[in-house]
Amino acid sequence: MRVLTFNVQNLRLRRVGGHDRLDGARDFDDPADALDRALDFADRRLTAAVLARGDADVCLLQEVFDRDSLDWFHDHLLSAAGAAPWPWRACLPGNDGAGRDLAVMARRPFAAISHARLLPEEIGLEGAPGTKPGRPVFCRDCLQVELGALVLFVVHFKAPWPDPETAWAQRRAEALAVRRLIARRFDDPAAALWLVAGDLNDPQHDTERAVAPLLQGFSVDLAARVPEGDRWTWWHEEGRRGNPDALLASPALAARWPLAVPQVVRAGMGRDAGGAGARFEDVGARRPHASDHAALVLDLPGL
Repeated sequence: MRVLTFNVQNLRLRRVGGHDRLDGARDFDDPADALDRALDFADRRLTAAVLARGDADVCLLQEVFDRDSLDWFHDHLLSAAGAAPWPWRACLPGNDGAGRDLAVMARRPFAAISHARLLPEEIGLEGAPGTKPGRPVFCRDCLQVELGALVLFVVHFKAPWPDPETAWAQRRAEALAVRRLIARRFDDPAAALWLVAGDLNDPQHDTERAVAPLLQGFSVDLAARVPEGDRWTWWHEEGRRGNPDALLASPALAARWPLAVPQVVRAGMGRDAGGAGARFEDVGARRPHASDHAALVLDLPGL
């Protein structure tokens, strides 16, 4: 089985002037910015090209607006990019008011369970920093995907702004909640086959990482198998790099596939991001681009 995780940067379908169109891979919707709008379709062709190149059995996507956006993108752009179809898809409503939901596309049947409405008191986190009574634990969701012998926990944690300290506490609560969901799902989490995949939004330079509860012997960070200088998966136009995207494996999964090393697919990132590896021909300096994130691809032979 091949697994891919990719933050596609605000994939949203709109109806404009009687026509359907997708927003581009950009963070701000400024109607006055004609250049941004003109590049939107080029962005999304590149997003599709990244997914076609990844050719994964299951694609775990962050920042998809809704199921209609996912289906339109799949039906109109992915086949044009040469991708085989992903017949089974899900995008369940999360807590992000801007519609940055979690989505799954797969080539085999799966069951998807949303934890968007999970409250802190339901998972033993009442009173924990970063939580409020009656408010969901997850900033967006934790989407549990049951895929045969493998269980995936897809996440997109709170970004470190506008207040980094408040955001840190929210990410810590999210990490604790995911750990407890895994412990609730399996009698022996260390012996089960599971992955936490997605955008942790966790700065590596923090003195203590907010997501430490998911590490610390509980999981194996498969990105650590990638050479350190090649781990980055995100670039900001101000010149900052980071590696917020993650594949955290159960100890059993990491031991069963000791040679499974994530591939970082940067072919759709803007050329200004630099780094090794060729880009798709029509990638621009900043835009058009597939996303400000790279995709991570992991092969698990025989699963």
